[in-house]
Amino acid sequence: MVERAVRSTATGVLNLSAEEQLRVLIAAHLGRTPGAKPSSEERSWEVSLPWIARDLRDAGLEQVEMLIEYQLPGASSRADVILSGVHPATGEDNYVVVELKQWSAAERAWHSDRIVRAFGMRGELLHPIDQVRGYCQYLTQYVEILHNRPQAVHGVAYLHNATENSISGLRARSADRQGRLFTGEGRDDFLEYLRTQLASVPGRTAADRLLNSPIRERSSLFSFTAAELRSATEYTLLDNQQVAYERVIDRVRQSHREDHKSVIVVTGGPGSGKSLIAVTLLAELHREGKRVQHATGSSAYTQSLRKFPAKGSTELKGLFQFYRTFAEYPKNDLDVLICDEAHRIREVSTNRYTKKASRTDRPQIDELISVARVPVFLLDEHQVVRPGEVGTVDEIRSHAARSGCPVFEIELDGIFRCGGSAVYDEWVRRLLGLRVGGPTRWTGDPNFEVQVAHSPQEMVELLRVRHEAGESARISAGYCWPWSQPNVDGSLVPDVRIGSWSMPWNSRAERKVQDVPPSIYWATDPGGFGQIGCIYTAQGFEFDWAGVIFGPDLVVDQGRLTVNRSGNVDPALKSTKNKPIFDDDFARLIRNTYKVLLTRGMRGVVLYAVDPATQEFLIDLVGPHAVGASG
Repeated sequence: MVERAVRSTATGVLNLSAEEQLRVLIAAHLGRTPGAKPSSEERSWEVSLPWIARDLRDAGLEQVEMLIEYQLPGASSRADVILSGVHPATGEDNYVVVELKQWSAAERAWHSDRIVRAFGMRGELLHPIDQVRGYCQYLTQYVEILHNRPQAVHGVAYLHNATENSISGLRARSADRQGRLFTGEGRDDFLEYLRTQLASVPGRTAADRLLNSPIRERSSLFSFTAAELRSATEYTLLDNQQVAYERVIDRVRQSHREDHKSVIVVTGGPGSGKSLIAVTLLAELHREGKRVQHATGSSAYTQSLRKFPAKGSTELKGLFQFYRTFAEYPKNDLDVLICDEAHRIREVSTNRYTKKASRTDRPQIDELISVARVPVFLLDEHQVVRPGEVGTVDEIRSHAARSGCPVFEIELDGIFRCGGSAVYDEWVRRLLGLRVGGPTRWTGDPNFEVQVAHSPQEMVELLRVRHEAGESARISAGYCWPWSQPNVDGSLVPDVRIGSWSMPWNSRAERKVQDVPPSIYWATDPGGFGQIGCIYTAQGFEFDWAGVIFGPDLVVDQGRLTVNRSGNVDPALKSTKNKPIFDDDFARLIRNTYKVLLTRGMRGVVLYAVDPATQEFLIDLVGPHAVGASG
């Protein structure tokens, strides 16, 4: 059984708190460094958890099971507490999700009743009712035993330091079974509510069933997009994902009321939900009749969106465009332009295919800002992987300022790829030198599997098992081998050679040749398993299982991975007399490249390094065949 939470009862929490062991226990469960300075989150455990434990005790519910810091399946988001027990009237399992807030005062932000500001907290926050409601909806979507019993899941936000007067503006948000709000001043009401939901009997069995429940499979991004474009789905955006969504919707309404233009920037790492937000916004605004389009700088990604989610509809296909499309659009021709993968924005839209009469030096960011009343940029600066990509927050801010547009920024902090493993995300950052502290040993995460293959052939075989079982699997590598034109008969040259083993890069062709898909569909066509992809065909996509070959451009030196410029053969990274690429910039692009490749997997990743010392280094950090979720 995978324990997603720390389990206790009110009595246990109060005893641990008295012994000053509560924070230590939870921190250890979450893999925090022992003895480290407590974070604000950890300090809140020492205050809020004993508070609700006393409430349970005073309500006569000491035997109710408390699932503390419960991790939502497939996500890094955690519910503060899930109270697990028996309904006093029906005798059936019943659950109350509790979001604990130490806020003393809070108010609504701007024009939305879903976004708030809290005293002592930075930035704009999701209304606590919507936060806990989102957790409840997510649980009923993905936890099998709850999927057909949504009535067994209840949600409350408990602001135990607040008075009714200090949060009166938050009462504008309507409450329901999955989202209620209580304050410290209303403690008696809270205790009475708990008694109506939970009986004074042990809750261990209910907790066991929740923790042991099978998890329903999440739809792929393309399946979700196809469904959402045709009718609103039940998918739930969580936490800052919902803040970003609401901010865009609000600015669209404002732009029409006040003829006002504004820019929104949403940042977040791989799997933080940027593309989910983009698709949800696109579908909702399109249903509302707004002039909206989705754009990327990736031919593979945009063409795949047109082919799969938008299949059979010329209207839906037209929603997906490329950045360069908007070079000649009139100002404010669109209500909203959603720029997904905005880190791939180029310096200019002009390229070798642009007609001479249409060539211009106008920055592409200016074109994208100009074309819509509300341009939305979703990006991850650690995914800038080639020269000429200028999609950074600073660049967008600078161009927006010159256009006189206010900029609203939202940072996403969740992880919905890599099994929702924040541990893996941190491990990758430190492995690649994108976080201070240097590489660390992989200690494992039950939600994500990491392995080191002994050879590239073993990597293929490990992933072939997944592929033949119907799961998506792909192998990608650093651009460290030449990329030949196909043979006369159309067959691919096995350019990626490691000892006696070889395998071809993905096809360059625009059409399918035998069972080999064209370049733009390598990531989505099952036939892509037979070739190796690079950063340009893998970026923007996700697979159940990812294989990553470390080429000779990233090798170990004195216990850290260092960039070896001579090991890379990517034509895009070659300096010219007019456009030199300095060593620091080159190193940043290579590290970002491997960050992208290492974070494509949803369930697991298999690693192999060409350099023998680097291979031993990875084995030392991970161990061969280190088992995680499926072991």
